[in-house]
Amino acid sequence: VDTAKRWHLNDAGCQAWEPSGDEFLSPALMEAELMRRVLPAAEFDGWFARFLPDLARREPATLFEPATVSDRSDGKIAHLDGLNLSRAWCQRSLAAALPDGDARRAALLDAADRHLASALAHVAGDYMGEHWLATFALLALDA
Repeated sequence: VDTAKRWHLNDAGCQAWEPSGDEFLSPALMEAELMRRVLPAAEFDGWFARFLPDLARREPATLFEPATVSDRSDGKIAHLDGLNLSRAWCQRSLAAALPDGDARRAALLDAADRHLASALAHVAGDYMGEHWLATFALLALDA
C-alpha cells in the first residue's frame, strides 16, 4: 500500500498512450484499479478525478476504443484480445466504485461492454489466445 501510494498518489492527467501493439494490460486502467484497491473510497474518488479528469467526456479516447486484433494466430498480436478483456475488467471495477448517476460510471460501463463484446468470442478457437484469455474473460465477467 505504501509503495503504491508513493509511486502513484500524485499522478494526474493520465494520457493513456496505449496500446503499443502487443500488451494485454492497460497501464492506465491497471494503475487506477490498483489505487481503487489501496485508497479509501472518498480518497480514491478525488485521486481518480485528477488521474483521468476527462473520463466523463470519454477521454482519453484510447481507453474507450477496443483494440483491433489483426491476426489472432500471432502470439504477440493476440495479446490485444487480452487487453480488451482486461480493460473491460478494470472499467467495470472502476465504475462500481463510482456513485450511481456519475457520468464517468456510465462511460466506463459502456466502454466495458464494447471491450468485452470485441474479445469474448475469441476466448476459444486459436491456441495463441485460448490458453490464457479465459482468465481475463472471467475477471471481466465477475467485475
